Amino acid sequence: MSIIRRVRDMTVATLNERLEKAEDPVKLIDQFLWSTREEIIGAERLFQQCLTHSNHLKAQWLQAEQLKEKREQQAIIALKAGEEHVARIALTEKASSEERATQYRELYEQALHGTTELEQQLRELRSEYQTVYDKREYFSARMESLRLQQRMNERYTGGSANGPGQQPGGMFRKLEDRISDMELEARSLRDLRKAGGQLLSEAGFALQNTIEREMEQLKRKLQQEGWKS
Repeated sequence: MSIIRRVRDMTVATLNERLEKAEDPVKLIDQFLWSTREEIIGAERLFQQCLTHSNHLKAQWLQAEQLKEKREQQAIIALKAGEEHVARIALTEKASSEERATQYRELYEQALHGTTELEQQLRELRSEYQTVYDKREYFSARMESLRLQQRMNERYTGGSANGPGQQPGGMFRKLEDRISDMELEARSLRDLRKAGGQLLSEAGFALQNTIEREMEQLKRKLQQEGWKS
């Protein structure tokens, strides 16, 4: 495991520990994302430099391989022409080119291994950044829900215009009780009016009987006095 990977693991572990105690996890995550983004930018720059260097080493290796083959062909041509001295010179340069090709190939393979490892770490950094960013969005949504819930609690426990305890259910129950009282009063008045009408009707009938009796009495009195109807 590389030093960069160990540093990243320690950073994530520290973040997890601090998140458990943080009052504002979103702020802490933002700090982590910023530092991770800076590291990604640096790793991308380093990766491009390593890639360029690897390509240069590969070019040197292939060039040495081509020169080795060329010197071998020249040595063959020189031998066919009877020029053994020239052939030896060509073979000497071939050996030098072969040694150089081996050296550049080894350097290229080492650089390629390092570049591949760095590329893998870069992918992990980007994946880690995206994972933490998604968590940041989740925690941000939770914090916003918490803030809104706190505002609602303040409104309905002390800041409501209806005052403490004045919930809609309570208000409608009071209104229903009031309407029920009014309905009861209206029914009572209606029954009273009905009863009063009956009493007046009965009173009128009794009064009429009384008047009729008095009329009969008056008629008898007048008859006694000689009045004829």
